[in-house]
Amino acid sequence: MARTISALRVCANKLKWWQVPRVRLIATQACRTAANGAEFIARVRNEVGLDLEVIDRETEARLAVAGASPLIAPDARNVLVFDIGGGSTELMWISAEGAGHKLEQWTSLPEGVVTIAEAFGGIEVDATSFLAMRLHIRPMLEAFADELSRRLGRTPMPDHLLGTSGTVTTISGMQMGLRRYDRSRVDGSWLLHDDIVEVTAKLLGMSYAERAASPCIGHDRADLVLAGCAILEEIRRFWPVDRLRVADRGLREGLLTMMMTEDGTYGQGA
Repeated sequence: MARTISALRVCANKLKWWQVPRVRLIATQACRTAANGAEFIARVRNEVGLDLEVIDRETEARLAVAGASPLIAPDARNVLVFDIGGGSTELMWISAEGAGHKLEQWTSLPEGVVTIAEAFGGIEVDATSFLAMRLHIRPMLEAFADELSRRLGRTPMPDHLLGTSGTVTTISGMQMGLRRYDRSRVDGSWLLHDDIVEVTAKLLGMSYAERAASPCIGHDRADLVLAGCAILEEIRRFWPVDRLRVADRGLREGLLTMMMTEDGTYGQGA
């Protein structure tokens, strides 16, 4: 909490410096589930002067879609968008509707890279613990797949997957062999089935120190990346399409898109 408040104080100072007239500040899964979530929100308001809004799961899913939707392939009829977060994983089934996209079905699983790594270990991960991670998340994904089939009256298969998480950006950066992470190259890139299999196997063969030394992972995510890979492998197990588009964007871009749409400025030129 202290580290987060310190970081938010920097954000608050930047907002004052730039005299930002309108903001929307959100908190997600951690504040939804933590016993002291409300206490934290109050501390931020009192100590930093920022009024955080704890959004619900559906709002989080819709923001993720709004942020990532520009990367849906133009010819795609159906796409599964997913966001592997720290404490939750959102999945959204999107269908083409005229010139736009419609959110047909969504779910928010109460597991993410942090909770999985805390439960199964993220420092030393071998094939056995990796499988245990996968088996833990599998029933949750199966429930969503069954629900989706009932809603659509068939077993649906997306034209491609669209991932908006650090897991997929890490895999993309490693697949390209980047010496340092480059958002301009990763955002919008495509991963094929064999790419994901190859990088996941490489990560499983690396020690914690080797993962931490990777320029596309670093110390902050070295203990989390394999938990994300386990979730991704289970998503691909239920929806085994060959193409996955990588989005280095998410809730922040979704917030900007929605706010600009409300202001009537979204899609206008500079």
